[in-house]
Amino acid sequence: MTRLMAPVTAAALLAATICLAPVASGQRAPRARDLGVPFEGAPGRENAITDVAGVTVGHATIISGDGALKVGHGPVRTGVTAVLPRGRDTMAQPSFAGWFSQNGNGEMTGTTWIDESGFLEGPVMITNTHSVGVVRDAVIQWRIRSGPPDASGYWWSLPVVAETYDGVLNDINGFHVKDRHVFEALDSARSGPVREGNVGGGTGMVAYGFKGGIGTSSRVVGVGNARYTVGVLVQANFGRRPQLTIAGVPVGKELPLAPAQAMMLQDDATRGDLGSIIIIVATDAPLLPHQLKRLARRATLGMARTGGLSGNGSGDIFLAFSTANPEAFKAAGLASLQMVSNEEISPVFDATAWATEEAIVNAMVAAETMTGIDGRRVERLPHDGLRATLRKFNRLAQ
Repeated sequence: MTRLMAPVTAAALLAATICLAPVASGQRAPRARDLGVPFEGAPGRENAITDVAGVTVGHATIISGDGALKVGHGPVRTGVTAVLPRGRDTMAQPSFAGWFSQNGNGEMTGTTWIDESGFLEGPVMITNTHSVGVVRDAVIQWRIRSGPPDASGYWWSLPVVAETYDGVLNDINGFHVKDRHVFEALDSARSGPVREGNVGGGTGMVAYGFKGGIGTSSRVVGVGNARYTVGVLVQANFGRRPQLTIAGVPVGKELPLAPAQAMMLQDDATRGDLGSIIIIVATDAPLLPHQLKRLARRATLGMARTGGLSGNGSGDIFLAFSTANPEAFKAAGLASLQMVSNEEISPVFDATAWATEEAIVNAMVAAETMTGIDGRRVERLPHDGLRATLRKFNRLAQ
């Protein structure tokens, strides 16, 4: 949960319109690799969490108004993102899962039951800090609307909803996320390319002093004689500018500061690290819940590769699930399960760290400059400046 309070700037206000952007496919904005950023490992076809077969992603993006903050009236820069482990079959076939809190100044509902049962029984939703409740309740409504009761015959659900704070740019206390936005994100979830940057839950987020948001990446790895995919989706709203590291290069220290960024940097020095990041890891590798908790921990390493240090005020919460063993939840009596041996699991750990790193950078590359409440303006990560800095350190891939 972030509690950033950015300074008011004199920047011109952006014209804004109401925008619902639920479609998770079709975008081809520049991504980090397009700019020549080098990364470890081999990505999947879309370089996205949806490279894990069955996983779908949907967004609802809410943008309206400009000018001075009037609580309840905007400006609005927020939304919801949905990750469905098995697409339309998500509710009927829960997935093995595990989660990890690197620093717990944040929220992810439903995790107590994941610890207890080892299963993720529904979608994963990501939104802003003060909309967790309405999103949770709307997921239950959607679950009732979308299918039959669970195996016990009851309408019973403990939804997983995570958050980061977008109050720097958004009228967060205006409660603008409604049931319809949650339904929009869920019903629009698709496989294929995933929209990144200022979309869904990431609409109003800030990362390393630049515009942040949603990012994704994937890796294909060999484990023994098998090949598996690891996909990651992040909602990046964390870090201080001097920490930003891309491909091992101190990009945050090298890029020149715009006046508004200089003010934010000065404010950072007194506030400390108050940002947050939610990381969702998906894989088709057959992993059991205790192994998935280990996988979720490795997301911390990917965050650290971009410079994140997870300060006291940061909410850094990660969840990993596996789409393998699809019949495990329904098994009566003894269940027949597969699992990757601990001796061969390390490539999956590597893939998680690498895909997390790239997903964070993709979120920042895709994000656009945004002006929100009271004229607060957060600049995008400058593409030309990033390339020039990588070139200076002999790290530009093209």
